[in-house]
Amino acid sequence: MQRMIRVLVSALVLVLGLGWSGAAAAEEVKIGIVDVEQALISTDEGKAAREEITRKNREARAQVEPMMEQRKTLADELQGKKYVLSDDAMFQKQVQLAELENKIKSKIEELDGQLKIEQGKVLAPLQNKLHSIIESIGKEQGFTLILARNNPYVMYSREALDITDLVVARFNQKG
Repeated sequence: MQRMIRVLVSALVLVLGLGWSGAAAAEEVKIGIVDVEQALISTDEGKAAREEITRKNREARAQVEPMMEQRKTLADELQGKKYVLSDDAMFQKQVQLAELENKIKSKIEELDGQLKIEQGKVLAPLQNKLHSIIESIGKEQGFTLILARNNPYVMYSREALDITDLVVARFNQKG
């Protein structure tokens, strides 16, 4: 991501420098803006990928739900019997609760890691395809520069510069 930002800033500096030089004065500078995230979630494949990621997220939550219920039951039991249990029994229940909480935390971290890997596997090919489509549109239509809308260096852009819909249409067409 940092590399992409550096490349974009370098390209912008280059374009602006060329725009002011006498040699490039005859060439028109054509800039486009693409909302990459919007383009990804608007394509047919992007929608399918989002559904798959959502499904996997639900499956992951379903794995943790029984443990969360068990934790709630144990915590309620501990709270309800705190005046009845002996100190040793109370300590054993507290240890049991702490172990269960650690197990839940570890499981959540494991599942989060797996979900991030799965998300990368699903989205990486779509992002690569999207970037190649943006590049081909840039070449075909004579764009000097195409920037990502969510780039921190793009403070403002006219709506007329936005080619996101064109990118989505081409992406779905190549399906």
